[in-house]
Amino acid sequence: MLLTRAYEDRAQELWSKGLVVESLHGSQGQEAIGVGVCYGLRPDDVIIPSLRTRAAFLVRGVSVRQFLSGMLGKATGAAKGKATAHHMGSKDAGILLGSALVGSSIPVAAGAALAFKMRDEDRVSVCFFGDGATERGDFHEGLNLAGVMKLPAVFVIENNLYAEFTPISKHFAGTSLAARAEGYGFPGVTVDGNDVLAVYDAMSEAVARARAGEGPTLLECMTYRQRGHSSSHPPTEGRDPAEVESWLKRDPILLFKAELAHRGLLGGGALALIDASVAEEIEDAVRFAVDSPLPDPAELYRDVYAPAETSEAAR
Repeated sequence: MLLTRAYEDRAQELWSKGLVVESLHGSQGQEAIGVGVCYGLRPDDVIIPSLRTRAAFLVRGVSVRQFLSGMLGKATGAAKGKATAHHMGSKDAGILLGSALVGSSIPVAAGAALAFKMRDEDRVSVCFFGDGATERGDFHEGLNLAGVMKLPAVFVIENNLYAEFTPISKHFAGTSLAARAEGYGFPGVTVDGNDVLAVYDAMSEAVARARAGEGPTLLECMTYRQRGHSSSHPPTEGRDPAEVESWLKRDPILLFKAELAHRGLLGGGALALIDASVAEEIEDAVRFAVDSPLPDPAELYRDVYAPAETSEAAR
């Protein structure tokens, strides 16, 4: 979680200097979700991230070097300069490519889960998305299919109370997004998304259910986006200052530090070592990304189209 927070803050600095070639959608305040969810998975499970699931990438093994190189459009990025880190995927890390269309990954996640079931593979598909995505038809279609087919999937709502700038009260009349799962025939669970242990526990139960052939789970993680929708917007535009202050007191990193200290597992010396290690990794990644070359124009069409079949048999 500390690495994710430091990465997001440093990326914002680089963006302000004009080095980042994409618009940033920070996840400050939401780190516990990606961490808690992905620690509940196996390496051969797959995830489809959202705009704010940076922590999930790091848990799954994507390096900060790859992230920052992608943000700067360099050849050393995961997509070799053809795409930024904005909608990044990684086959090696079991991360399916994200999409710019809100909610569009939900049916894809259901499709991956269907493939696992048809192949009789003990694997789980996980999809992250925000509260605003639950208003899309993709949400209904994906969850309905998953429920009917009892697919091994977990759908994770990162409910940060705002769909871009729209508060959830303006686009949802109910009291629980998790309750929508009842209409699709499977459980919906609401959990404190700022408590990494609570997220992990709920995810572990959902994954165990999926592996047992009992079908999907809708996991609603209540959290708060501490910054604006993107790097182009003021951090807390249009929000009640009292609301912001109350949520900042429940910062997931502060909560987990306090929990570890309470259990006698994290002293000041250990925390200082972690902070130093995180700072070193971030600065190494910045140097690597800045010094990396831009992609060669000759690479433009490589890894874009499949090789054409030219044999007589193919004809």
